[in-house]
This record gives sequence, C-alpha cells and structure tokens, in this order.
Amino acid sequence: MHGMLNIFLEKLLFPIGDLLLGTSFIKNIKVCRELATRSESELTALQNRKLKNILEYASAKSSYYSKILWDRNEEVVTSLKKFPILTKSIVRAEELNLLTKPIKDCIVYETSGSSGIATRVYVDKEEESIFRAILINWWEWTGYYLGKPILQTGMTIKRGIVKKIKDILTNTVYLNAFNLQEDQIEIAFKKIKSKKKSYYFGGYASSLYVIAQIAERKKIDIKFDGVISWGDKMFPHYQKKIEKVFATSVYENYACNEGIMIGQKVDIPYFYIYLPNVYLELIDDHGNEVVDGAIGRVIVTKLDGYAMPLIRYETGDLAVKLPREKYPMKRRFNFPLLERVIGRDTDIIKTPEGNTLIVHTFTGIFEFYHEIRQFRVIQNTIDEILIEYIPDEGFHSNVLGLIEINFRVKTKSSIKIKWSEVFIIPSTKSGKPQIILNELVRKEKL
Repeated sequence: MHGMLNIFLEKLLFPIGDLLLGTSFIKNIKVCRELATRSESELTALQNRKLKNILEYASAKSSYYSKILWDRNEEVVTSLKKFPILTKSIVRAEELNLLTKPIKDCIVYETSGSSGIATRVYVDKEEESIFRAILINWWEWTGYYLGKPILQTGMTIKRGIVKKIKDILTNTVYLNAFNLQEDQIEIAFKKIKSKKKSYYFGGYASSLYVIAQIAERKKIDIKFDGVISWGDKMFPHYQKKIEKVFATSVYENYACNEGIMIGQKVDIPYFYIYLPNVYLELIDDHGNEVVDGAIGRVIVTKLDGYAMPLIRYETGDLAVKLPREKYPMKRRFNFPLLERVIGRDTDIIKTPEGNTLIVHTFTGIFEFYHEIRQFRVIQNTIDEILIEYIPDEGFHSNVLGLIEINFRVKTKSSIKIKWSEVFIIPSTKSGKPQIILNELVRKEKL
C-alpha cells in the first residue's frame, strides 16, 4: 500500500496541476504503466508506427527535413536510413529550420556536452509530460512511488518557491550537488534520520559516490530502500561503494537532457531499451550498423519529439547492445537489452596498436591503488598519454611504476605514459568529474 499521500498526489494534486498548467503527466504515466506489460512484438510494432509518424511529420513540417525524398510505403527502417546523421553542431546551426512550432509555444532545454558548447532543444508541454512520466515510471519499476520519501541531489542551486512547494508535497529532501559540502550532507542525513521514514536516494552517479565516501568516512549509519542514478556513468566501483555504505541496490538509467529516454536498469545488469520513446542505432565510423556485442556510436531518433524533430541524432556516446544469445532466461520486462554504455566518444583512448581503451580500463586499475585519490588521462597524440594525479595518504613514487606495469600487462599497449602531480583536477562544466580528456578525438571532430 502506498498510503494517503500517494492517493492525494495521483488523484487530486497532479490532475489539478495538469489542468492548470496545460500538461498531461497523469495521463501519460498511466500509459507508461500499461506499456510495460506488453510483449516485445507489440512494443516493436508500436515503435515502428511511431517512427513512421515522426518521419512523415518531420518531412512535412520541418524545413530542414523537407528535401528528403522517401516512400511512405516502404519499410520504415529503410526510410529512416535516408535521413542524415544529426550532430549537435547541426542542431545549433539549423535550430530554426528544425523547429515545427513557434518558439513561444515551446520549452527550451539547453545541453552542454563534451565540447562545452550549449545546444538548445525545444519541446512542447505534451513532450515534457511524456518524458517526465517515463522517468517516474522507471523509478516505479525499482519500487519507488509518488510520495515516497526521497533524498535527491541535483544542480538547481536556486529552488524557487514552486520547486520548494513541490519538494514538500512530494516528500523530497533536495541536496545541491553543484558543490558537495560535507556539513550540508551531514545536515541532510540528520534531517531524514529524524523523520524516521524509509527513504529512496537519487541523483548524479558521481555525486552519489562522493556522498557515499563521505558517509563512510564520517561513519554515518544510514540505509536507503533504493538508489536511482542518472546524468553520468555509474562505474562498477561507484556502485560497489554506494551499495555497501547504504546497504541497498543501485538502479541506473540512461537518458539525454534533450528529453530522449533510452533505458533503465532494474532486475538485471542491463538497460531495458525503451522502445516507445526511442529508436536506437549503434553505428561504426563509416555509418554502418554494428553487430550486437560490438561498440558503436549511439544514434537515436526521438519518437515523441514533434516540436523539434531529432532524427538520427548523435548523442556522442558509445554503447553495446547485448547479443540475443546472452539474454537472461528470466527478465521482468520484454524490452530489448543494452549491455552497457561506454560513455562519451571523447571518453576513450586510442593506442598506436589501433585498439581502444575505455574509462573502465583505467578505473579497473586505479581502484586498487588507494595512494591515488583522483586521476585524469589526457591524450593529445596517438603515441602518448598524460596522467594527472592527486596523491593520497601513503603515496610513494613506486606506486606510479606499479600502476604502469599493471597497465602494460592488462592492455598490451606500448603507448607512452607521462605523469603529472596536480593539486586539483577540474570537473566538466556540468560539475561531473572527468576521467578521460581526449583532445585527439575532439580535434578530429572539429
């Protein structure tokens, strides 16, 4: 039983809010709950219908897509391939041509990716209601429900009166993740412990990890019913630490700030690909779709994006689909599975041997060397990397040699390593830590 607050929110408050604001959150969350019960064939058929609809709409209404000739009677995936890859730079340059609705009727979302250059994406109220409903439904998959007490980290420094009222009504304790201060974290933990209620915990993966480290160091004994992560990569050592400190399970989701809901982890260590909202392609550097199990560039088509159609939009991420023969015998939902998200395409290191090293290559080595508090790998040339590091207690110069030996054994790479001790490693513009800075890949994209 979810209690009276849940009934109040779903039956009264949110419906009134939808009526006053012209939104449709409650309608859409009911749709999401029903979709989660469907078979994969039903979900795929729905995806194909929505894909055909958005391609037809974009061709008719968006001047950017108006010159694309395609036959609406042909197979929809064949039609999709006639559309060009849409990059963030194209979105910036063609912003007005992509739009199909007046700006005054839209809500703007600004995103800043690995380049740090802002990209504006426009949605209408219906689209915003849809992706908010999807997000809450994903949370519900993990055991959360509207009104369930939750400690949430985020980047909104000034909450404002509306957000503060929302926090109170939805049992949300908000913790600013822009600048994680130990005293503020302790205050938040004391606040939720004093209420003697069971809480969920949600936020950026990196902020959850930092908070878990602080709680462990301060010997703060607190448990959560579940932890939901979003925004940046949930590395295995992050998850291990969070689950240990807070005696709980971590559930990671994968979405874009542009309102593209891609996947959620729940009962198995893979993402359920959310077919009703996205058509996902993984392609190689030549534009060809990669086989399941291989790393590919993430290309997404937003199926609910009518104000500004995003068709074959390149997120800048790399990911791997799980081969069908590796699907678990039992899984809770019938969505297809994404094995893992590697990260940004600037989150890789290219070696002289022609191989690719991912973030996990380095975190899987450095996690065993506690003498290094933090590190960042920088690549400017194919033959060399620079590793910046902040030493921790017990550091001695031999540690660097041991790490390099471990690196050679595990990667078999001849790439040269230079070391640089630093006092601080800057975060990205979004406040997230950066483990790899690949200037080589970034320059190739300019």
